[in-house]
Amino acid sequence: MTPSQRFLAACRRQPVDRTPVWFMRQAGRIFPEFRALRRHYGFEELMQHPDLCAEITVMPVERLGVDAAILFADIMTPLKPLGVDYRIEPGVGPVVGRPLASAADLGRLRRFDPRDELAPVLETVRLVRRALGERVPLIGFAGAPFTLACYLVEGRPSREFHRTRALMYGDPAFWHGLMKRLAETVLEYLRAQVEAGVQAVQLFDSWVGGLGPAAYRRFVLPYSRRVLEGLADLGVPRIHFGTGTAALLPLMAEAGAEVVGVDWRVDLDQAWAAIGPERAIQGNLDPAALLAPFAQVEELARDVLRRAAGRPGHIFNLGHGVLPETPVDHLRRLVELVHRVTERPVQPAPTAGS
Repeated sequence: MTPSQRFLAACRRQPVDRTPVWFMRQAGRIFPEFRALRRHYGFEELMQHPDLCAEITVMPVERLGVDAAILFADIMTPLKPLGVDYRIEPGVGPVVGRPLASAADLGRLRRFDPRDELAPVLETVRLVRRALGERVPLIGFAGAPFTLACYLVEGRPSREFHRTRALMYGDPAFWHGLMKRLAETVLEYLRAQVEAGVQAVQLFDSWVGGLGPAAYRRFVLPYSRRVLEGLADLGVPRIHFGTGTAALLPLMAEAGAEVVGVDWRVDLDQAWAAIGPERAIQGNLDPAALLAPFAQVEELARDVLRRAAGRPGHIFNLGHGVLPETPVDHLRRLVELVHRVTERPVQPAPTAGS
């Protein structure tokens, strides 16, 4: 099987010749070439250069041997044309100039066509597809409505998102209005990415693990479902990922993605039981493990694979993004290890979008 066939087949729980591997945050900061670019370009400036973003996106395929590329962009990307003023503050992350606090603030959010106002991102997609050909598939992505709402309400990254949760409970009309607008924005952005050429999409709900199941079902699930179901007619695999979500996995599965990504805080076999056998699973080596000697990396990776038990539908990944100090050679050797340990004969099935 080609890596493109391998990844897309695993998303659909079809047999594969070896377990596919890719890494969240594989495109970027671990490579010296990327760090050299960042010395010359601010992040937002870099995003206006599709040729450079395409180069960064393709780099892990060439250097690591992964089975998929993921678009180099940021979950905050669609917020500027939405009317949100923010900056990326070193050592802090995204900082919003005027956080939202009431229903009156919803009027500041504008509708836009991502095909026009996010044209550089979509041109990056087209350049990457031309560069990769059919070697590996390209994954597009967006931040989920809840995670984007957290940034808009808090104004910056937070440990507990107290303001967000207080508004969610205390002003549900505002909350549902905000989430509806964000779901519409994210859906249109992801549809534009698919139209430009991405072959799978991932919805990142990085902060949703701070909620309990009842709150998730009432305040989040309808909007994640709206995004994922709104992509169903495009025929591309959909991946739904969050951190700290062990208690939410059955509900996340209800949202409708073919694949549920899990972090390192839950054993993979227990997570798969929670989401159900009709879903594929992605994960879930602890990213910090890659800072240890490779013998420990191998031991922990083999444990993840043992828990997957060779069942169709496992995509090997980390439980969150690659840490900046991760040795590039550890990632390359990890890809080789997973491929070698899981190699098995299989007759490849045709996959749509490959």
